[in-house]
Amino acid sequence: MSSDMFRFDNKVFENININTYNVKVMSNGLTQRFHQLDTESTIKELLFAIRSIDLTTLSGDDTDANVQRLCCRALQPLRSHLMDYLKANHTLSPEEPLTTAAVCVYPSRAADCVQAFERLATNSSASNAVSIACVATGFPSGQYSLETRLAEIEFAVKCGAHEIDVVVDRSLALNGLWNQMSDELIQMKDLCDRSGAHLKVIISAGELGSLDNVYKASMTAMLSGAHFIKTSTGKETLNATLPIGVVMTRAIGDYYRMTGRRVGFKVAGGLKTGQDAIDWIGLVKSQLGDQWLNRDLFRIGASSLLNDIENCLFRLVYKREPKHYELSL
Repeated sequence: MSSDMFRFDNKVFENININTYNVKVMSNGLTQRFHQLDTESTIKELLFAIRSIDLTTLSGDDTDANVQRLCCRALQPLRSHLMDYLKANHTLSPEEPLTTAAVCVYPSRAADCVQAFERLATNSSASNAVSIACVATGFPSGQYSLETRLAEIEFAVKCGAHEIDVVVDRSLALNGLWNQMSDELIQMKDLCDRSGAHLKVIISAGELGSLDNVYKASMTAMLSGAHFIKTSTGKETLNATLPIGVVMTRAIGDYYRMTGRRVGFKVAGGLKTGQDAIDWIGLVKSQLGDQWLNRDLFRIGASSLLNDIENCLFRLVYKREPKHYELSL
């Protein structure tokens, strides 16, 4: 969809005033959900969480070797004995592969992902199910010239990225320069459109100063053509919180009612446990409905979350604590 179809107008949100107290009350009700689900429902939600994960490595010491391990884990997120049990008990369909939604890396590592999936394709029919996402545009700060930020998108898609997670220049939000932010995002969207890549916009909500700005940045990104809006880089002091999620998903719902276009939601930063994942799934379900609960409209950016989900599934299935050798490394 061309960015020409989007007409940014900050009048859409100029009078927005978020009631922080009400948002916190609403989000507090979501944290009990993990303990209210029965075993079968918990297993199903944890499996959905796996399918929603953008399995991430964004470290200064990333190498082709650990990127290859990341790709292997994306294709086989659980140990085979656990997978076999879940298939035998009809929790998992034998015909439907269980993979993460994507791997997420720096642009310089995208080609490593392409090569890894090509090597793994002979051993897994699921290799095409995992997208390659790259962070770009001066991640995580966004404090670079627009020229170099756009060039980074071009490099990432040239190296094989299917999805681009861009960061906004937070100074534009903090100074209320929403038109300028939109102009930059539209140029980023146009570059993604040329290659067929999807644009995910990281608003870095924890650095925006207020929930009003979280709403405004979310709406600006969507009006500029974003396929997804994303909470955080994972590098901020304040990462994703449920109140932030309530405001962002409310903006997504408002945008959908205004335009008829569904925009995805990606939560990232600080998600460590299966309970965290279920809390966020519950938030999306309550704010946007079941139609948003698929990998095209919901993602979880995480590096260590998958290990805890596997641990949770083991305990739910076998009714005991796992030995260290019974879980993935």
